[in-house]
Parts: sequence; C-alpha cells; structure tokens
Amino acid sequence: MPWLQIKLEISPDSAERYEDILLEAGCSAVTYQDSEDQPIFEPDLGTTPLWQRTTITGLFDTDYDMAATEKFIRDAHTASFKNSDFPVFKAEILEDKDWEREWMKNYHPMQFGKRLWICPSWREAPDPSAVNLMLDPGLAFGTGTHPTTALCLEWLDAQSLDGKKVTDYGCGSGILGIAALLLGACHVLAVDIDIQAIQATRDNLNRNQLSADMLDAYLPDSAPEAATDVLVANILAGPLVELAPILAERVKCGGLIALSGLLSHQADEIIAAYSPWFDIDPIAEREEWIRVTGTKR
Repeated sequence: MPWLQIKLEISPDSAERYEDILLEAGCSAVTYQDSEDQPIFEPDLGTTPLWQRTTITGLFDTDYDMAATEKFIRDAHTASFKNSDFPVFKAEILEDKDWEREWMKNYHPMQFGKRLWICPSWREAPDPSAVNLMLDPGLAFGTGTHPTTALCLEWLDAQSLDGKKVTDYGCGSGILGIAALLLGACHVLAVDIDIQAIQATRDNLNRNQLSADMLDAYLPDSAPEAATDVLVANILAGPLVELAPILAERVKCGGLIALSGLLSHQADEIIAAYSPWFDIDPIAEREEWIRVTGTKR
C-alpha cells in the first residue's frame, strides 16, 4: 500500500524530541538521513551520532489526514521548542514498492582478484569457469560492495589456500569464509556476535553446495580457541585493538592475518596492537579504507 511520508530538516540536539513527536502523531516508522554530505565513520561506544543537518522521516498510513497531522507536529514543535523556527517540512505520498526486490535488481556480479566472483544468488554467474560464490546476505553484513570487504576478498584471492584452515572473525554473511573454501581452504571457523549472521553464513554455505562439515559457526563465547593457518577479521578498529591478543592466539606461527573495517588514520593504532605478534605488510588502501595484513612470527 502507499504511505504518507513526512520529512523535516532538524538539528541533532532536537532529534530525540522530534522522533517522539512523530510517534505521538501516529507514524509507523522513523528514519534519519544526512541532509548534506557529511560522513560519519566509527562512532564512540554507547553513542548514536547524527549529522549536523539531519533529515528525519516519518511514515504514516495514507488514511491519516495530512493537514491535521502537520498541525499536530507544528503545535508540538511550538510547545517543545518555544520561539525557534519550524523546520523545513515536506509531505508526500510514497508509492509502495517491494524494497527487497528493488535492492536485488541493482546488485550485480562482481569480480575480485583474478579468480573470484561474487554473484547474487538470483543471477547467473557471468563466467561459469571462474570461482563463483553465490551469495544472499539476508540480514547480515557482507556483499562485496563495501571497500573493506572488497579488500579482503582480493587478498584471499591472491593467497594459496589449498588445504588451509581459516578463521572468519565477524563473519556477517559468511562471504569471506565461504570465499576461502571455494579458493581451496579445507575448513572455516566462522565467528559473529549476531545470530542472524550465523544463520546467513550457514545458508550461504548450503547455497554454494559446500558440505556442512567444512564450516563451523559460533557466537564468540562458544567458539573454540584452536589456531588456524589464516584469520580474516573485517570489523572495526576498536574491537580489533581490544581483540588483538585473542586473535593473535588463533593464528598458527607462520600463519597469516588480514584485518579490515579500518580507516586510513587508524593504521598506526592497528599496527601497534598487532606488531608484538606479526610482521606487518605494506598497507592496502581503497578510498579512505585500509586493509592490514601480516605473518605471525
């Protein structure tokens, strides 16, 4: 069904009150967007950062009276913010779409390195003779479209993984671990804090017709502590620094590590955290994102 969509341009300090106002007015969902072009990268723990100019959007059933709804919002603004100006306001009818199908329509096969292709599970592989990973990320992170995932996939493609055991720490959709299996690894230990990621990883393993005993997926507290030949972790700088001793223990001597989810200015911090155990390679960079790799001494 179509929706009534109301958008207001607000400042971050008024966001919480405006969300309450929209919910009090009867909206079904509230979202935030950047009104300008200001990136937000890794937030501090326990914070929900917003852009300096933020657009807040409320979705209402179309049986809501637009004029009455706008009046309610204006009156609530006056009561909450006294003499401040009413924000830029836009109301429109949003035609209903199958948003999952809209996303699927624009997700295309992508090549990483010389051998590896990531192919949406609903499309045919462009090169049947290549190493093709058929992927449906579901609710988990990891499609190959983000620079950090691409950097990790290209690194995996360049490694000799035949018969190797691999840990995919922060597995998301399972894209890195399953890519490792398709590139010759014999077993993957997948770890994630999100149970939906664990399920997505298992689903994608089955989707690629790989044996269930080739990949074991765990939440962190229940994951075995066995060391593997290769470890990839595409998460964020804060957790990577905190986890450095744990991840180092899970790589064999002479084994390889690849870390991403990192911005270029975080390179020194990551190198300092992992140098006690690893000889670090030159940094790989794409846009403002980087990949740090190394060999365990």
